Amino acid sequence: MAKSERTGVVLVAAGRGLRAGAGGPKQYRTIGGQPVIYRAMEAFSRHADVFAVQPVVNPDDSAMFTAAVEGLRHEPPTNGGATRQASVLAGLEALAKHKPDIVLIHDAARPFVSQAVISRAIDAASRTGAAIPAIPVTDTIKLTGEAGHVEGTPDRARLRIAQTPQSFRFDVILEAHRRAAKEGRSDFTDDAAIAEWAGLTVATFEGDVANMKLTTPEDFVREEARLAAQLGDIRTGTGYDVHAFGEGDHVMICGVRVPHTKGFLAHSDGDVGLHALVDAILGALADGDIGSHFPPSDPKWKGASSDQFLKYAIERVTARGGRVANLEVTMVCERPKIGPLRDTMRARIAEISGVDISRVAVKATTSERLGFTGREEGIAATASATIRLPWSL
Repeated sequence: MAKSERTGVVLVAAGRGLRAGAGGPKQYRTIGGQPVIYRAMEAFSRHADVFAVQPVVNPDDSAMFTAAVEGLRHEPPTNGGATRQASVLAGLEALAKHKPDIVLIHDAARPFVSQAVISRAIDAASRTGAAIPAIPVTDTIKLTGEAGHVEGTPDRARLRIAQTPQSFRFDVILEAHRRAAKEGRSDFTDDAAIAEWAGLTVATFEGDVANMKLTTPEDFVREEARLAAQLGDIRTGTGYDVHAFGEGDHVMICGVRVPHTKGFLAHSDGDVGLHALVDAILGALADGDIGSHFPPSDPKWKGASSDQFLKYAIERVTARGGRVANLEVTMVCERPKIGPLRDTMRARIAEISGVDISRVAVKATTSERLGFTGREEGIAATASATIRLPWSL
C-alpha cells in the first residue's frame, strides 16, 4: 500500500442483536471476559496502518459504549440509523471530514478479527478499490422453494461466505451509499452488495474462519468454550500483608474507606486487602511481589491509592492473554467489623479488577484476641488468586 494512503474504519455497532437472546445488545455483552465491541474495536485501534476508527452506535447506548471501550483509540461516536445500511452511511459521513483514502467497514458483532485480516483488507482495497474477506463453503448447499422442496444444488466450488471488514476506496463507497439512499434503496445486506449495484467490481481476499459473527445464544456458548479451551494454564497465587495502626480516623480496606478510631501506618494508603490480592496475582504470574513493582523506598508511591496497584496486576494478566477466574481475600482483625461492608468491598474489588462480582470473595475472622491483631495493634490479610493463561512451554 502506498504510504500516502490513509485508512479509516467504520465500526457498525447500532444494532439491537435480538437473535442473541437476553442480556442487552450483543455488542455490549462479554465474551472471554471482555465486551464484544472492545474486542472488535481493539484490533483496529492498535493497527499501525489505521489512523481513525469511527464507531456508529445507538444513541440509547452511549453510556454502555463509553464504559465498554475505555482505553481504546477512536473518534467520537456518531448515531446510527434504522438499518445497518443507514448506520454505515452515517459512519462514512462522519469519517469524511478526515479525508481517508481507504475505508474498512466492520460489524462490531465480529470480535475475533485479526491483524492479518485487517492488513489484507487494506492491501486489497488499495489494489482493487473494492474487496471483501471470504472463506470457502465446505457444506453442500441446497436451493429450496416455498414448500421446502429442493430445487437445485449450486456448485459449492464457486460459493463463498462473506465476512467483514469489507474494504473500499473511500470516495467510491461513499458515493454508492449516497446514491442508494437518494434512490430509496435500503434493502442491501452488506456494503459489497451496494458496490455491485453501483457498478463496481468487488474482489475477494482470504478471510478467517475464526472471524465469525456472533448472532445466536449458541454462538456465545460455543465461542466462550473455545476461548476457555485456549486458557489451559490454570495458576493459583497467594498473598499476605499486614499494617499497624497509627493516628487517624479511617482505614482503607479492599478499596473502601472505613471509618475507624485509628489509621494505618503505611507508605501508601495501607490497604492490606488489596495489597494481599496484588501479591496473590503476581504470585500466580510468577512475576515478583508488590514491593518489587512498587518499592516503598520510592516517594512516588507515598500516600498512593492502592486501587492502582490492583489495576496494574490485572493488566499484567491481560498482557499475557490471560483472565482472572477468582479473587479471594480474608481479613484478620477485631475491629472494624468487616461483615456489614462485605458486599461493598466485593463490588469495589470487582470494579477495579474488571471481573464479575461472582468471582470475588471477601471473608473476615478474628484471632480470638491473640497476637497483634487480637490486641488491635493492626490488621492482617491473606489472599488467593486463580488465573488462566494460554498454555506455553
